[in-house]
Amino acid sequence: MRAVDQETPVYLHRLPVPGEDRYTCLALVNSRFRVSHGQVDLLDGAEAAHLWLVRHGLLPDRVPVNGRQTGRLCALREALRALFEAYERGGPPPAEALDALNAALAAAPATPRLVWSAEGPRRDDVPDDGNPAAAALSLLAEDATELFTGSDAAQLAECAAQGCERWFLRSHGARRWCTTQCGNRVRAARAYAARKSTSP
Repeated sequence: MRAVDQETPVYLHRLPVPGEDRYTCLALVNSRFRVSHGQVDLLDGAEAAHLWLVRHGLLPDRVPVNGRQTGRLCALREALRALFEAYERGGPPPAEALDALNAALAAAPATPRLVWSAEGPRRDDVPDDGNPAAAALSLLAEDATELFTGSDAAQLAECAAQGCERWFLRSHGARRWCTTQCGNRVRAARAYAARKSTSP
C-alpha cells in the first residue's frame, strides 16, 4: 500500500473538521467532498478504501480490501449522509439508509467483555474479527449509532459553505462553517458580490 508522501494530493493532509476526532463516522461521510477543481472521493477504488480504513485504525494493513467490500463501505457512507440529512431536517430517514446502517451493525456483532486495566474494570465490546472488513463497517455503524443517540447529536450540522458537503459538530450554536477556510471563502465571496453590485 502506497504511503502518504510528497506526491500525495494536498487534500489528504487537510485537518479534520470538528467532531471527526471523536466520531470516525463523520470522517467517513466527509471522505467525499468538493474542492475548487471538482469532486474528491477518498474511497475511489479498493486501494484508496484500504488506505482510508488503515489510516483510521479500522483495518490491519496486511488485510486487503476488494471491490465488493469497497462498494459496501461507500454504500454505508451514502446511507450515513442520508441519515445525517434526515436528522438535521427533523424528519424520518429513508428506509434503505436505516436498513444499510442496521445491516452493517449485524454483519459483525460485537461481543461484550470485561477488561481490567490499571484504571480499573471497564466494558469493552469486541467486534467479530472473522471478517475484518465487515468488522470495520460494524464499528463505523456503531459509531454512528452512538452519535445519533448521544448528546452530541444536537451539534451535528452540515457546513453552510456552498458546495462544501462536509458535516461537523458545532463547538457553539452560531457556528455555520466546518473550518475557518470555508468561512473565509464565503465571506470573501460576499465581499466580492457587494463590491460588484456597487461598482458603476
